[in-house]
Amino acid sequence: MQRMTAPAKGRLDVVVAGLMEISRSQAAKWIEEGLCAVDGVVRGKPSFGVDANQEIAVDVPEAVEPTVEKEDIPVDILYEDEDLAVVNKPCGMVVHPAPGNEHGTLVNALLFAMEDLSGIGGVKRPGIVHRLDKDTSGLLMIAKNDAAHASLSKQLKERSMEKHYLAMVEGEMKEAAGVVEKPIGRSKKDRKKMAIDPEGRYALTHWTLVENLKGAALLNVHILTGRTHQIRVHMQSLHHPVAGDPIYGQKNGVKATRLMLHAYTLSFTHPRTGERLTFIAEPPAAFWENVERLRH
Repeated sequence: MQRMTAPAKGRLDVVVAGLMEISRSQAAKWIEEGLCAVDGVVRGKPSFGVDANQEIAVDVPEAVEPTVEKEDIPVDILYEDEDLAVVNKPCGMVVHPAPGNEHGTLVNALLFAMEDLSGIGGVKRPGIVHRLDKDTSGLLMIAKNDAAHASLSKQLKERSMEKHYLAMVEGEMKEAAGVVEKPIGRSKKDRKKMAIDPEGRYALTHWTLVENLKGAALLNVHILTGRTHQIRVHMQSLHHPVAGDPIYGQKNGVKATRLMLHAYTLSFTHPRTGERLTFIAEPPAAFWENVERLRH
């Protein structure tokens, strides 16, 4: 049983989430399951109002074992401590298990590689703070407990986490840099795709030209929001789709042996120590082979 004092007046789920450094949805789940009491009385509604200095007690359940299978798959872990890990995901690896794709994922590999997971949402599993598409390689951050997951997710939401990608796009760029600020939503024509949509979620991408190539360009792309397929959709909207993209690319564009998108740098503040950490992962050889072939 974890006992705390409410710092201010507010909703029970909001207060519990703040005190325990967990998501509001997780706090609401525990409250609805009858695991939370205010001044000794169990309260089952997340919206219950509490006053400052009231005692809140939460009977935190033991984290259960995941239903996803652990698999001995090599995974490049660049950094790991008791709170988080940073991995370099290869091109072609799916992050999360899904129907028809239950094995060989990054989560399967991490469950085998990490023995000290204390639980995300009540399950001993790695918390994927941000995602990468199957064919995008590069840096991915993993939370190992609820407090780290909440802190890192907040940094992502508040844009204090910095993520840069290297992308080779179709066509040479006339400008040295640019900004794409267009909302993204599910395509109304093809539900498997994303598209620019005035009713979609706000999305912001900055790009800087690294080098013009033969019929293509190498860019440093800084995303300040984390929408599904954001870089791929934003660059397509500029008529410069990512090379090698089977969904948003050009049929008769430059030839590439893979999706030419790599999560290159990642900077964030450590949730426990407050230290600013920066990681760099060079693109694999296959990425540079495609670039070299198009150099002037």
